[in-house]
Amino acid sequence: MASPRASDAPSLLLVDDDGVFRERLARAFRERGFEVATAGSMEEGLAAAQQESPELAVVDLRMPGRGGLELVRELRALDASTRIIVLTGYGSIATAVEAVRLGALNYIPKPADVDDLLAALARGLGEPSPPVAEAFQAPSLARAEWEHIQRVLADCEGNISEAARRLGLHRRSLQRKLQKHPPSQ
Repeated sequence: MASPRASDAPSLLLVDDDGVFRERLARAFRERGFEVATAGSMEEGLAAAQQESPELAVVDLRMPGRGGLELVRELRALDASTRIIVLTGYGSIATAVEAVRLGALNYIPKPADVDDLLAALARGLGEPSPPVAEAFQAPSLARAEWEHIQRVLADCEGNISEAARRLGLHRRSLQRKLQKHPPSQ
């Protein structure tokens, strides 16, 4: 027999290969009354969802092995009512569009905290978002370049040589740019 708290608590699956980040978010969600299951890979996340389908899922885009977009597809096939948010440190417009096309409610960049994720969930459900304290800030030129590179790379299906050709860069130069972390806004 389930405890009363467990039956009332919304279930959440949190899938991220960064263990420290994953556990920090899991603790924050638990403190807000969620029943949280965690996984460090696409395969672990899918196994957890097959065991008990979550109401909500927060999925990292890039993980070793099969990635987050594949997990979004699998979660939607398993239970179409699961509400999914894609979280990534390697965001691009192309991957955001692909995530939403596959069924994610929203797509937000790291670093993100539990409040950011809950606001993204509310926006995805069409609920009014809490007021934003900061004014909108246009992305930097470096961030716009990163987004463009990611979009071209996605269009080339990850082929570095073809993406470099389309961007007018040497392949090694593109590889160096991709090894760097994305610039913040």
